[in-house]
Amino acid sequence: MDGPTEPARRGLDIAIIGGGASGTLTAVQLLRHAASRLLPLRITLIDSCGRHGLGQAYGTEHRAHLLNAMAGQMSALSDDPDHLIRWAADAGGDSGDRAADGFGGVTSTTFLARRDYGRYLRDTLADAEHQALPVAHLRRVTSEVLAIRRDGASGPLTLMLADGRIEADVAVLATGNAPARLPLEVPPSERIIADPWLPGALSGVAGPAGPADAGAIVILGTGLTMLDLALAITAGNPTAVIHAVSRHALLPRSHPGMPAANRGPLWLPVITRTTGPVRLADLMWQVRSTIAASPGTWFDVMDALRPLVPGLWRRMPEQDKQLFLRHVARYWEVHRHLVPPATASRITALRATGRLLVHRGQVMSVTQHGDRLAVLADLGSDVVQFEADWLINGTGSTADVAVTASPLLHDLFTTGLARPDPLRLGIDASIDGAVVSRAGVASDVLFTLGPPLRGLWYETTAIPEIREQAAALAQRITSHQRLSRYPGSAA
Repeated sequence: MDGPTEPARRGLDIAIIGGGASGTLTAVQLLRHAASRLLPLRITLIDSCGRHGLGQAYGTEHRAHLLNAMAGQMSALSDDPDHLIRWAADAGGDSGDRAADGFGGVTSTTFLARRDYGRYLRDTLADAEHQALPVAHLRRVTSEVLAIRRDGASGPLTLMLADGRIEADVAVLATGNAPARLPLEVPPSERIIADPWLPGALSGVAGPAGPADAGAIVILGTGLTMLDLALAITAGNPTAVIHAVSRHALLPRSHPGMPAANRGPLWLPVITRTTGPVRLADLMWQVRSTIAASPGTWFDVMDALRPLVPGLWRRMPEQDKQLFLRHVARYWEVHRHLVPPATASRITALRATGRLLVHRGQVMSVTQHGDRLAVLADLGSDVVQFEADWLINGTGSTADVAVTASPLLHDLFTTGLARPDPLRLGIDASIDGAVVSRAGVASDVLFTLGPPLRGLWYETTAIPEIREQAAALAQRITSHQRLSRYPGSAA
């Protein structure tokens, strides 16, 4: 007589679309759950450019591209705040703002190079993958997801790739920021770069194959993207002169290079009310009054306000959110998303030597004559025509997700599996990241996190927010009713 049969192994197929920080941290958290609870997971991490663990933000190879936050704030694991610093001590590398002498001096206040942070994310993913074997497995796929289909109300998801298809029980949209989009119509030209972060996009401008004399380069935008472009281009092309044009001509502020002072919890009257609407005018007046009372503490106030923003944003009336986006957002961004002191010093030097010129205005038209571009800009007091060798889009991600160039998001919105949030900043979702359909129903198999949730939380693009969302999402997914423990576990 045969003995009792071994219980059937029931696993879960999870597809993560996007290999940047959001997708990587989600995979890490899923693998940690699998290892600690003996859960059989099959995870597929899909990245269109093959930059698994890096994504757009950490795929850069430029030494001068530094993190905008200090190492003490950038652990991938919220339950282990010193994880990154320990990794740096063990791994060796280049901090970016010091000579290439290793990680020996990395402390909580060090600004690491973004390429080194990418190495850290990859190592963290590899370690989680190793710890989860043989219960769970991670597969890396390089392809673009063009569409998602579902077989009935309870069937599996089918991800339609550019070169095939993948079936999954659950899918996570870790797509990061919407692809860059030029803010005006331009002629087709190799001299116009719409998305500078695509692999090899800048090779003709700043790479070894670039021209010996690039002349003038016009960059649309004056935010963090522009600063990154200016550093990369001027480092690779010592004769380039950059004209940066934006409506406000505001540059991100410099980080003070130290943690915010321990001044206790931020107290504002609007924060003491835990229910009811938060009015933008009240919030702005109270923040300005607090800073005015002690002008040297603006960084401390902004730093203390940051973790409160998602809750305040959720309680703000829709019309106040729209007012914020139209009139306040740019000022918030330049004070909230700061640049390291080393970056600020390099930008100051470029401006002092005339290699970076910042203009307040708007580019009206672009025409091409031979290898040169004529860029017509209204600078308020004058209309100027720049004769440029290159025009580069440095405006950052698309402001209106409904007009995104992403085939996947376009398909999801068309089929109704997803819809833009009311402000069209990203994807509409429930507070736990479940994607909301056109009919207003939260999905039980399609989730998102990070930048696509800007409409829901507003502050949702930095590692501290994303790592918390990844941990919560992994908990939600691994509670799936189809999932049982690995045979032989202490279920």
